[in-house]
Formats: sequence, C-alpha cells, structure tokens
Amino acid sequence: MKNYKTRAYLIIVICFSVAFLKAQMPNSISKVDKIYGLSKFWQEVNYNFVYLNKIDRDKWEQDYKKLIEEVQEAENDYQYYRLLQKFCASLKDGHTNVNFPDTIQNNLFNTYFGEYRLFLTNIENKAIVTRTNLSKKDEIPIGTEVIKVNGMNTISYLEQEVIPYISSSTDYILMDWAVSRMFQSPIGTSFNITFKLPNGKIKELKLTHSKTIEQEVYPEFEDWQLFDFKWVEKDIAYVSLNSFGDPKIDTLFIEKLPELYKAKKLIIDLRKNGGGNTNIGRDILQYLTKDTILYGSKTQSRLHIPSFKAWGKWTEAKDTVGNKWAAEDKWASQAFLSYHDNFFHHFPYEGDTINIKAKRLVVPTAILIGHNTASAAEDFLILADNQNHMTKIGEPTFGSTGQPMLFDLPGGGSARVCTKKDTYPNGKEFVGFGIQPDIEIKKSLEDYLNNRDPALQKAIEYLKEN
Repeated sequence: MKNYKTRAYLIIVICFSVAFLKAQMPNSISKVDKIYGLSKFWQEVNYNFVYLNKIDRDKWEQDYKKLIEEVQEAENDYQYYRLLQKFCASLKDGHTNVNFPDTIQNNLFNTYFGEYRLFLTNIENKAIVTRTNLSKKDEIPIGTEVIKVNGMNTISYLEQEVIPYISSSTDYILMDWAVSRMFQSPIGTSFNITFKLPNGKIKELKLTHSKTIEQEVYPEFEDWQLFDFKWVEKDIAYVSLNSFGDPKIDTLFIEKLPELYKAKKLIIDLRKNGGGNTNIGRDILQYLTKDTILYGSKTQSRLHIPSFKAWGKWTEAKDTVGNKWAAEDKWASQAFLSYHDNFFHHFPYEGDTINIKAKRLVVPTAILIGHNTASAAEDFLILADNQNHMTKIGEPTFGSTGQPMLFDLPGGGSARVCTKKDTYPNGKEFVGFGIQPDIEIKKSLEDYLNNRDPALQKAIEYLKEN
C-alpha cells in the first residue's frame, strides 16, 4: 500500500509539473517550421560537420526520419528544442550545439529552488554539493551527495534525463556537465531529492524551481580575474592565464615580465581558460621558449565538389590504386572519398616565426591543466608540446576545438556545426580524448572539504625536486 501511495503521489506531481510547463513555455513554432528547423540542422551537419565520417550514418538517417514525426507532436517550443538537442548530442562533439531561444532560456533555472540554492560538482563520478546559499550551509553541508532524484538513483536519472541532451566530445566532460546541470529545467519544475549528508544521514526534500532571494552563498564565489600573478615560493612564480578571449591579457603579462624574470621556476595555470584566440596565447608563449619557430595544430576541413561525388557512385576502393597513371589514381581516390563524405582539404601548414627581441624566460615550468582547459588554451598546449622545460600537471583537457559554423533556427534559437578538425603537427588527435597531463592529479572530495589544491601543491613539489 505504501508503494502504491508513493507512485500515485509521483504521478500527481508529474502531471502538475507538465501542466505548469505547458502554461509557462511558448508554443509559437508551426509544424512546418518544426520540420524545417530539424531538416536545416540535419542538412548543415551532412554538408559541413567535419567528423561526419565518425558517426553511424544509418542510425543518423533513421533518427532523422523518426524525428520528422516526433517534432510535429512536440507540445511546445521547449519540448521541440529538447528533441533537437538530443539529436545533436548523438554527434558527440563539444563544438556542435543547439541553443534554446531566449524565450526558453530565460525561463530555465538550474541552481534556484526558492529558499534553497544548490551547486553541484562531479567528484569521483558522484553529484556532490559544493556550494549553497549561506543560510543552508549547515542543513546541506558542503560534501553532501545527491543519491536519488524522483525515485531513481542519481546515475540512472542522469543517464535517462540529462546525458542524452548534452553535446560533448569526451565522456568526462559529459559527466561534469550532466552533474552541474542536472536540475536545469523550466521554472516551476519540482524534484524529489534524496541527499546523503557527510555524516551519513539521509535527508529528503521536495524542491521546486523558483527565484532565490538570498544572494549570499557559501563558499563565496571567487573574484574572476583575466590574469593573476603571485609568488608561491621565494623563487617560484605563479601566473594564471584565465582566458585568451581578451587581448588585454598579453599586455598584463608583458607588464609583469620585469618581475617574472626574477623567477627561477614558473607555474602557469590554464585550468580556468576556456579558450578564445589562439594568437593571444601564442604571443605569451613566445616569451617562454628559446625556439625561433612554434609549431601549432594542423587543420583540415571537408571538401565537397558535387561532380566528384557523382563519379564516386561508380568508383570502388580497388579503383583508387594500381592505375597506369598516378593522376588517375588521384582522380579515382577523390571521387571515391567524396562519395563517402570523406574527402578533406588540408590547410597549408607552417610554423609561427618568433620575432621578439625581448629577453626570454626559459626556466623549469609546470603548466596546470584540467577539464575546463579548452579550445585556444589547448592550442597553446600544442604549441608548447615540444618544450622540454615544461611539464603538464592536472587532469585531461576539454578535448574539443574547431571552427563552428553558426546559423539560426525557427523560434529564435540557433545552432552551430564544427567545420574544422585540429590535430597535433604529427596528426595525433586530441579532440575526443583531451590533451593528457604528464603527471595526472585529480581533486578528491577530501580536497574540496579541506580547500586543498592538489595540482598546485604537486607543481610546487615537482619544481622543488627538479
């Protein structure tokens, strides 16, 4: 009887939530435009997605045909965009995304639950509370684990309700984002959450998304800075490069050079650097190497010439080798590969010559990296890959970069498709894998609870020993 009542209660809650969402979310996109938006995304992926050769094409086509019917039945714009996001997520690329219109995004909450505010972090593949609003810090202490959501264990909930809608190139970023966004949903959505407190006690709460008035949080947010400098030991300087999206960071770095030249060892922190412009990072790196040329990533993009694709219909793999004339081999190869959407244009490649006459700072250097080291920050690491005085410490990087092509979707939303593939100079891939640290250091729950930075501590220890 108890289980029956529980199930009945959950059904009532779900029905109420669905009715509320219908009232809150716009329903402005016609069936025709729903099909058009789906087809627009499908088309741009087929023509421009650089990793099309890595997906299951049969499944991709079957999913598209299935969605033609499903998108027409979407109850509102939110449900429609959720279907598009799930379709996009199947491509498994961090630079290929579907974005909600503002009319939807502005009505989505993630951390706000009225009198509660909760921030979650993936720690050891668990959903851990790492920040709350100040008044709840004792009720839900830092280190509390979310063990159930709406009657499902957390992993099952994430696998069913969250992970299928997130676009990511790497599994660990997928898990990070799934945990941090696990409650992202429209205002008014309710959750029955079971917590396991650090002392082992179990606490259950029904929380509903609504605005949290209380502004104070615990722990307090750190002030974000584009650039940070400090001495962590008398001869070890620490520099944090937190973005390559603002060219001002180059000026800030150069202004600190007179003091940096005093350092016998150096720590560069890229763990908060989500990217920006590769040239900005390169302009900093040139002061940290003796080299006169820096070699960055090689790039390529799909090349589509319709006639070659047409000829490829009648070209087989055996036709691409063994012909009398090499030109015929090349012609047949291009036709064959074009037909299979697998012919690439390789952009001209050469190193970047360093022209600065300023003094260089070439000392034993530890570079701190992590899951949020992304895009242009990963390009920085590739440029620095052959620098023997540099050692990468921390966790694998974001594992996604490229050149996205942006386009609009019906109802005010948008999408982007990755059109460029980047690799190491020797062709080694890092998209989908991340750039690996030389010394891997993970932050444990114990580190969070004691406010320890194990990667920084390891960097200091390593530089002292070497």
